[in-house]
Amino acid sequence: MRALASATILVYRRRMIKARTAKFQIGQVVRHRIFSFRGVIFDIDPEFNNTEEWWLSIPEEVRPHKDQPFYHLLAENAESEYVAYVSEQNLVPDDSGEPIRHSQVAEIFIKDKGGGYRPRNPSLN
Repeated sequence: MRALASATILVYRRRMIKARTAKFQIGQVVRHRIFSFRGVIFDIDPEFNNTEEWWLSIPEEVRPHKDQPFYHLLAENAESEYVAYVSEQNLVPDDSGEPIRHSQVAEIFIKDKGGGYRPRNPSLN
């Protein structure tokens, strides 16, 4: 019983450490390292938290590890706007200064004077 409690605490601490060490933050504009899309982060999972079917649909040679932060983005490319779920290893900061045109940005964020995005309701995060 004591070993189980210790293991549970270790898993909890491990998840908390990962949550604190996410490379990107809510409201940050990022772009995909390989594919031509960018977006603003609206949620972060400390590690993979999607369906196994979704994960297996990614070709094995480019499939990311599950034990890293995954980011929910209001994403856009040249043709459309959508919600994306992306591993940390596949994101880089987008320093273009270009605004995100996604139709849901104004529902979730307020654009600050510096061109960044702040959550409209920070207590939800």
